[in-house]
Amino acid sequence: MRSAFLATAALAAVAFAAPALAQDAGGEPLPAGTATAPDGTRAFGIEPYVAVLGGYEKFDRNPGHGIPATPIGGNKLDGGLVQGIVGVNVPLGPVFVGAEGNVTKGFTGDIDWQYGAAGRFGFRAGESGLFYGKVGYQWVNFDRFGNNSRDYDAVTYGIGAEVGPKDIGLGGITGNSGVRFRMEVSTFGSADSFRPMAGAVFHF
Repeated sequence: MRSAFLATAALAAVAFAAPALAQDAGGEPLPAGTATAPDGTRAFGIEPYVAVLGGYEKFDRNPGHGIPATPIGGNKLDGGLVQGIVGVNVPLGPVFVGAEGNVTKGFTGDIDWQYGAAGRFGFRAGESGLFYGKVGYQWVNFDRFGNNSRDYDAVTYGIGAEVGPKDIGLGGITGNSGVRFRMEVSTFGSADSFRPMAGAVFHF
């Protein structure tokens, strides 16, 4: 599981970073005297957002990693997920920092609920693109162990990218804020799960 996560993270970094860095700023000119990042967008500010993502998570069965081990030959704990996020970005010139909280519901498989929070950090690219890493803490509850089962918790981390319509050739649909599309991959604990997610982020 750990090697699969690391390989996917490396491929995602190359795939997301290259096109994002190649984008031009475009868009309407900012007022004279406005501080700008190298891509021409505002250098500083506060950008709140909400997001809806869908995806899948599969947990490893290594002993001692906090998640209950499944019997030898049994299916690993996994399931489809839908996730709601509330967060804020703070642009700092060519880079940004931010924080977000999430609530996640499993709709197939073994996962019932998840919830947690994470910090994000990364760089800005193009009109509205972001490439980031994230580190946080997550709790997960499994359907497989019944309604009164405990929550399992661990550090979570991952990488991802967001791209806005202007960055993918649909100029004029949004400004620097608006809708962005997010793709990310993350893991639970010491690379004890594999969790690809994708969806829409609504900035205002």
